[in-house]
Amino acid sequence: MATLTKKRKAADAKFDASKAYSVEEASKVVKDITTTKFDASVDLAIRLGVDPRKANQMVRGTVTLPHGTGKTMRVLALVTPDKEAEAKAAGADYVGLDEYIEKIKGGWTDVDVIITMPSVMGKVGALGRVLGPRGLMPNPKTGTVTMEIGKAVSDSKGGKIDFKVDKAGIVHAGIGRVSFDAQKISENAMEVLQAIVKLKPSSAKGTYVKSVFMSSTMSAGIQIDPKSFN
Repeated sequence: MATLTKKRKAADAKFDASKAYSVEEASKVVKDITTTKFDASVDLAIRLGVDPRKANQMVRGTVTLPHGTGKTMRVLALVTPDKEAEAKAAGADYVGLDEYIEKIKGGWTDVDVIITMPSVMGKVGALGRVLGPRGLMPNPKTGTVTMEIGKAVSDSKGGKIDFKVDKAGIVHAGIGRVSFDAQKISENAMEVLQAIVKLKPSSAKGTYVKSVFMSSTMSAGIQIDPKSFN
């Protein structure tokens, strides 16, 4: 363990934990201080001045990262037979309906995104208990309940992510991998941050973006100055 602690100490010495960095600076620092042997993911945690218990202060949206997530997204299309070819052509990993609904009822959730169409939401809605807690429930607001199945599949494969403020008022978003160059991390981060700024509820009072931290798996959090993207 000593070497890990030494590594971690050396990494943490490369930045000032009390300083707020610009998005560009933080994107360089996160690469410097990551010591994992695997290609760690880079994440943002954005604390908002909203009360998520109030429906009119819910912050939720989707954004397409210009450089993708760096992760291969496994997409399940729950569609009627007439839409199967469209879903497959767009790159869906799993395509079907009743057989996958049965598999999910049995606890199978080995996918990252589920896309479906309005006419089968009655069947899919019954899976709420399994899909809800895992954040996999299709939703018209995030474009995952649609008649444009092909577009939705290719969007998900191409780096579209959805985000939502949690009970504590924080939005968590994965924005890439440490192997990305700093500019790509920065551009992906900006896309998410600016989308969140645009979604400010009119009923939210006081400071909207309270704090932003960028980190990778196992790294310390780097504080970002909201002025650098607001």
